[in-house]
Amino acid sequence: MAAESFEALVASAKDGSDVAWNELLAPIAPRLIGYLGLRGARDPEAVAGDVFVDVARNIDRFSGDRAGFNSWVFVIAHRRLIDEHRRIDVRPDETLTGEPIEGGATISAEEEALRAASSGKVAALLSELTAPQRDVIFLRIVADLSVEETARVLNRPVTSVKALQRRGLGALRRKVRDEGVSR
Repeated sequence: MAAESFEALVASAKDGSDVAWNELLAPIAPRLIGYLGLRGARDPEAVAGDVFVDVARNIDRFSGDRAGFNSWVFVIAHRRLIDEHRRIDVRPDETLTGEPIEGGATISAEEEALRAASSGKVAALLSELTAPQRDVIFLRIVADLSVEETARVLNRPVTSVKALQRRGLGALRRKVRDEGVSR
């Protein structure tokens, strides 16, 4: 998308266009929910909803291109996730009270894949990384952010993000090789 058309899209969203909001948020929503789920949000969709409310409330403060917008949304999400983890630390016994969706809702293939990725062997492998390495891996791979965007989200220098990614992927490679995990 050309810079001018993205700016026009943001301007339309600021003016309240539902179509513009959909074009802004639809491409980022699955990656955002995946990131939140893999980073331990108890209800990733609810946290994503809160992130999108924050985006709507603060869209007048945003200026930039699509990459900047994606970074901005993930900065908000990262902060929301930190807030949720703090709440969980204070009230660890708090559980979700959501009701199942009536009518036998089905899980999308993407959601099923993300759930599978967050369980079992993959989760065990990822749990052995440091928290900063996991943050970088999730933002780079799950959220599909660039190194520069990831650096903005984590408020770290680009060189730090590159080093964390290199070390994290190296640790995962060694672990997979040493344990003979199938590809």
